[in-house]
Amino acid sequence: MLKTETPAQDHVLLDQYPTADLVNVLVDDQMNAVNAVRAAAPRIAAAVAAALPRVEAGGRLIYVGAGTSGRLGVLDSVELYPTFSWPHGRAVALLAGGNDAMFVAVEGAEDDIVQGAADLRSLNVTNDDVVLLIAASGGTPYVLGALRAARELGALTIGFANNVDAPVANEADIGVTLDTGMEVISGSTRLKAGTAQKIALNTFSSALMVRLNKVYGNLMVDLKATNAKLVRRAIRLTAFATGVDEEAARAVLEQCDFHVKTAIVALSKKTDVERARAVLEAAHGSVRQALA
Repeated sequence: MLKTETPAQDHVLLDQYPTADLVNVLVDDQMNAVNAVRAAAPRIAAAVAAALPRVEAGGRLIYVGAGTSGRLGVLDSVELYPTFSWPHGRAVALLAGGNDAMFVAVEGAEDDIVQGAADLRSLNVTNDDVVLLIAASGGTPYVLGALRAARELGALTIGFANNVDAPVANEADIGVTLDTGMEVISGSTRLKAGTAQKIALNTFSSALMVRLNKVYGNLMVDLKATNAKLVRRAIRLTAFATGVDEEAARAVLEQCDFHVKTAIVALSKKTDVERARAVLEAAHGSVRQALA
């Protein structure tokens, strides 16, 4: 039996715990998710290093999963646009059962290995693409179908699983094992297994975006200011990075569609936004290099 499915013996009377104790047990068990990701950090770093040249060459990030794992892939993919201005078309998510499965469980969809392969092939995958396969069990047929199709098409495959020696991790080019063990509620991998997957995906994509010059220092300078909150954030970040007041920051941001990188370079080098854009482009989008 898989460790993620094995009933835990520590809390066989869980349903009889006082509410305060029940909550503490559930919270405390989540710490094992952090430890599992920390143990897998070298593999995540290897995945970032392998993905970088493919993505720099124009490749996409393609997330594949079922159930909770698939929904976490969708979450990571959609958040890259507002956070890093990463194009929607270059962060694609496949969820067993289709888009409707994001909100309503589509029973049996995860068992279809043929559909997993077909869905992956429908994306016209190339060898520049990076396919992230996510499965707590590590043996979800839909995910394995997509994994095998991706390998045949030459894409880089990165497999995330919560069981040791799982096919998704073993068959991928780079396997990331998040060994979270037994769940407090037996088999409910939406608990710490899901938490570990969220941390690992967040870490992978964030580190990749840093390497792609989407960050200056630790400032989120390539955000997409799509709402009032993000407009205010763009102003604050620009003011902080350049030392100007918020009024001056806004004035320049309004000239460059609230692109923080461009505003920082324009203000720091005391030049216009067109020249700032040109300098940034020559520096491959690196604010630090543009200012050097």
